[in-house]
Amino acid sequence: MYFIIVSLVLKTLMRCLSSTVDFIPHASMDTVHHMLLFGCQTPASTRSNCVPGTCEDEASILYAWARNAPPTKLPKDVGFKVGKDSGMSYFVLQIHYGDVSAFRDHHRDCSGLTLKMTSKPQPFIAGIYLLMSVDTIILPGKRVTNADIACEYTSYPIYPFAFRTHTHHLGKVVSGYRIRDGKWSLIGRQSPQLPQAFYPANEELNVKNGDTIAARCVFTGEGRTYKTYIGGTSEDEMCNFYIMYYMDSKHAIPYMSCIETGSKQLFRHIPAEASIPIRVSLTVYSEKKFERNIASHLTIIGLFSYACVVDYHLEPVLAWPQSSLQLGQVSGLALDTNSNLVIFHRGDHHWGSNSFNSQARYLERSLGPIQQSTILIVDTAKGNILQASGRNMFYLPHGITTDKENNYWVTDVALHQVLKVSSDGRDTILLALGEAFTPGSDSKHFCQPTDVAVDPKSGEIFVSDGYCNTRILRFSPKGQYLSEWGAGSSDRRRRVPFRVPHSLVFLADRQEVCVADRENGRIQCFIAETGEFVKEIKKDEFGGEVFAITYNGLLFAVNGDSPYHSAPIRGFIINYSSKDILDTFSPNKKEFKMPHDIVETRDGSIFVGDADSKTVFKFTESKLSVLVRTIVQTKLRPEHNKTAAFQEKQNKAQQPPPQKEEKEEEEKKSGAKHNRGQGLLPAIITTLLLVPLLLVISLGVIICWRKNSMYDSRTVVCTGFDQINSVGTLNLGNFFASHKGYSRQGFDQLSTESSDQEHNDEDSSDSDNEEYSALPPPQSS
Repeated sequence: MYFIIVSLVLKTLMRCLSSTVDFIPHASMDTVHHMLLFGCQTPASTRSNCVPGTCEDEASILYAWARNAPPTKLPKDVGFKVGKDSGMSYFVLQIHYGDVSAFRDHHRDCSGLTLKMTSKPQPFIAGIYLLMSVDTIILPGKRVTNADIACEYTSYPIYPFAFRTHTHHLGKVVSGYRIRDGKWSLIGRQSPQLPQAFYPANEELNVKNGDTIAARCVFTGEGRTYKTYIGGTSEDEMCNFYIMYYMDSKHAIPYMSCIETGSKQLFRHIPAEASIPIRVSLTVYSEKKFERNIASHLTIIGLFSYACVVDYHLEPVLAWPQSSLQLGQVSGLALDTNSNLVIFHRGDHHWGSNSFNSQARYLERSLGPIQQSTILIVDTAKGNILQASGRNMFYLPHGITTDKENNYWVTDVALHQVLKVSSDGRDTILLALGEAFTPGSDSKHFCQPTDVAVDPKSGEIFVSDGYCNTRILRFSPKGQYLSEWGAGSSDRRRRVPFRVPHSLVFLADRQEVCVADRENGRIQCFIAETGEFVKEIKKDEFGGEVFAITYNGLLFAVNGDSPYHSAPIRGFIINYSSKDILDTFSPNKKEFKMPHDIVETRDGSIFVGDADSKTVFKFTESKLSVLVRTIVQTKLRPEHNKTAAFQEKQNKAQQPPPQKEEKEEEEKKSGAKHNRGQGLLPAIITTLLLVPLLLVISLGVIICWRKNSMYDSRTVVCTGFDQINSVGTLNLGNFFASHKGYSRQGFDQLSTESSDQEHNDEDSSDSDNEEYSALPPPQSS
């Protein structure tokens, strides 16, 4: 399918230099597929006729909109320079319509764009840097194809503050980076199937002369029976990564681009996150589209913008464990190499006010070590104890983790030690760090160490130390001291030291270590090798305390009861890149008292160990969430959805094999009686099963509709652009056509944007996005 493309041209009418500071779209994806705003000195035409491009001179992209993206608000003191002497005397707004059905009743479309402008000179000028693949070929049936783009930057410094991704419906994730001295720093990463807005850039970073700017688009060719090229129709693909930046007005460059294919050697070092698809929230109801006869004849309603989002949601498993584990204070959780849960608890010992003196020395050594088995191996399905160990070894257990050889790395706050213990049940101490019962703050002593993280590749050990020290230490696999560091901050003048670094997690795909800084109520992340500060996640919802964290693409955290703040004690699901809280979870019947550690299993279950209630809680993804997402995503791309694949496997496993005797008996019955008998009973059973499920779904739809009804009505104002009918696309298309050497019946002029599919919303997904307001730019020097 090809697009109906309409371009609207407006002369800036500014005799003096002006700046555009905000972009407010007026369009709906039900009518408009996407819009592009260009700036140029001379438009291709100012009359109502077809012309070969948007501008006679070089066109600069100022703004792009698609998939019901929200408005874009530029940072303070930043604007796009337009008008006199700027090289942009005209705006060209290009609107791409997916089909003509909205105009068959002579409907007049008022889609457009409101620009907020000022004549006040802006100290910082905005621009767009576009990275774009032009020669990627996606082979049919190939599961993963990467499109890599990279260019060396050779101009004055720019400061990225927003980014936007674009592909068609084969794109899974697009990521952009700055490379400096071999280090890859993320600018932005997003699914192109989400609203294609300009999202906040991930970090406060700049790009200067000598840096490399790189991007990767991940595609799948599964489901295709032919090669897919870069092009301008719904059957083609695009790979675009937009960077919106600002730079000093003295050196302003409004538009830059990169189309060079990145070298394989360079992209060997790209962070693993760039190849991991992003989960796309799917909506549950529609006034137009229905999914029928999917997943055992269930009727589920399809997709619609501004609907209720079905996303990753956790619910407690009330029947776990099936029998009592008879635990003491639960201090640590881990997983072994067999995906069993490892529980570290304190038996009959308790950490109380009389456990330590003011110098942090343990005062209850006369009690002896804990006589109960402090390490329990438990199966995650039913909670049965598979193995028990750790008797007469520990005094006050705290943290536990495992390495790739299934050894236990534990901390004991009474011993002030980190111990490597065998997991064969013999309780062999393979390595001891620190001096028993002797607190200290040098490289050979700890003071109430709290947790351990292990790099599965290098075997290096990271220790959070602790209740009376404020540092993270790094050791070799054999226990040799390598380095240590304290708290980080993006503003060194306001660096706040750790207050009980309580829980550690190693992010293998990022080579980072994150710590739950308990009493500061924050999560801080560092480059594992150097200790360089990466980011901080601190939310009011934490209530001033973060006890524990774990990571598996998403961050999972639990808070605690703080005497200084009032917030519910609960768990959090956090997007690492955006720092957004995606969801929260907590028990239904029992309450969290002091959730002390958290771990995620490979099947997506979450376990939380509570020290105060001496309980381990299990949470799994909501069955309704799994069901709806399975049904909808099965239609979209089942091969990329492990939940859908799991559901399909379960459905097959639950189907009983055909019985030969039953089949022969049925064949003897008459045709009419056979038809009635065969259809009646399954119909009754199916109806009885459907009624409660449909009631639940209907109730959810009603709640979601009421919650989102505020978005259903919109006021659209026609812009003051002089309309030109059916103007051609961006001049860049001529490059595509000559580069590829093929023609598509007069559509050789291909745009930088195109259809995600043939105006088919089945692949669409929308989310509510707040207006973006970036951090203020640095002062001009």
